Amino acid sequence: MDIKDLLSRATENISVSRAFGSAYEKDGVLVIPVALVAGGVGGGEGPATTSHDDDETETSDARRGDTGSGGGFGGVVVPVGAYVVKDEQVRWVPAVNVTVIVIAVLFAIRLLTKSRVKVQRIKHD
Repeated sequence: MDIKDLLSRATENISVSRAFGSAYEKDGVLVIPVALVAGGVGGGEGPATTSHDDDETETSDARRGDTGSGGGFGGVVVPVGAYVVKDEQVRWVPAVNVTVIVIAVLFAIRLLTKSRVKVQRIKHD
């Protein structure tokens, strides 16, 4: 796969269509799901390297024009809520992710504990 193919695939997967899901209507209420979409792409080309112990072999490979390439992409899609349209009124309904809330609280407790320990060390020194 070359870099152009990689970028094309990444563009297909990390796009606005992933952020806003397919809207649907039920009982006169239109629901538009929304998500946070983040991603990245990387790639490169360069001289091919070999695992020979002899430096001359690597140099001769590069002189012949042998090249290597690589790349990849990754992303994450996290639901954040939905727009609900009813009787020409739009309201936002957030998605509640208990796991993220618990992790955030644990992280905050850890930060507070560490900062308290540092303050106590400074007072004792």
